[in-house]
Amino acid sequence: MKSITLTQFLTEERRAGYGSTDLTQLLEVVARACKRIGVATGKGALGGVLGEAGSDNVQGEAQKKLDVLSNEILLDANAWGGHLAACASEEMADPQPIPDAYPKGGYLLLFDPLDGSSNIDVNIAVGTIFSVLRRPQGHRQDVSVNEFLQPGTQQVAAGYVVYGPSTLLVLTLGHGTHVFTLDREVGSFILTRRDAMIPEETSEFAVNMSNQRYWEAPMQRYVGDLLAGKEGPRERDFNMRWVASMVADVHRILTRGGIFSYPLDSKIAAKGGKLRLMYEANPMAFIVEQAGGAASTGHGRIMELQPEALHQRVPVFLGSKAEVEAAERYHLDV
Repeated sequence: MKSITLTQFLTEERRAGYGSTDLTQLLEVVARACKRIGVATGKGALGGVLGEAGSDNVQGEAQKKLDVLSNEILLDANAWGGHLAACASEEMADPQPIPDAYPKGGYLLLFDPLDGSSNIDVNIAVGTIFSVLRRPQGHRQDVSVNEFLQPGTQQVAAGYVVYGPSTLLVLTLGHGTHVFTLDREVGSFILTRRDAMIPEETSEFAVNMSNQRYWEAPMQRYVGDLLAGKEGPRERDFNMRWVASMVADVHRILTRGGIFSYPLDSKIAAKGGKLRLMYEANPMAFIVEQAGGAASTGHGRIMELQPEALHQRVPVFLGSKAEVEAAERYHLDV
């Protein structure tokens, strides 16, 4: 079968009416930047990228050296192309406008430069998550934070890259979710799975069980019924999987089904949740929904939320549609 490169795929999508020349070029720039992050990740200790950076991000979380490097790679790669008006990163308090020396485009890029960075030093898969929005019409001067605060339904593209045994790019432009594998010998992402679909039913769940004592009552009941197995109300056995790297957990679900949960609990209630709406929840929800899955806060569709802040956090349930709907019923039936 003839190999289809990312460039060829994006060109064909544009000709079919999905996206624009600027969007195609923007996504290629992001993919190239992720290749550089993949190289740095692959070198590990040999590249001097392991360990703490000695700084905290805007969330007050300790940064790894590779967190900082990945953020810089994505910012530098997207500064000069003319496709973007500004970038926003999980690692930075405010958006980064495109320097005045370069032309400004009509898109906004949001990213988590290195998801799962707590796993770097133990050589477990990590990744990059990104989301693309159109800049609202009429904004031609400085970019404001409010321009980024669009619901997930307004995304024009989203994707993630997994830096694992193979480097994978998973991408949606709003009509299907597609998987590309990096051919390291030629340096190109090659389409290896078109229109990926998540099985509707599942017997696998992913959740951080160490937080169980902090969960609210609906989550306690939901997971309790899963653990009860065949003898419980769900009448079948469930297996638990947890990598603690969202990209790895979501990619497993994309491949064979499952549900990923990071519910609200008393430890993080004041923050509104653990995962960031703009950098993690919205792009992953877009990808999962385009693969036939569902994504909910437990009380409604993630992508319909109107963002209130750039670093807003939310509870997340995503994956196999029937199971996400089941988890939501526990939270709505309080």
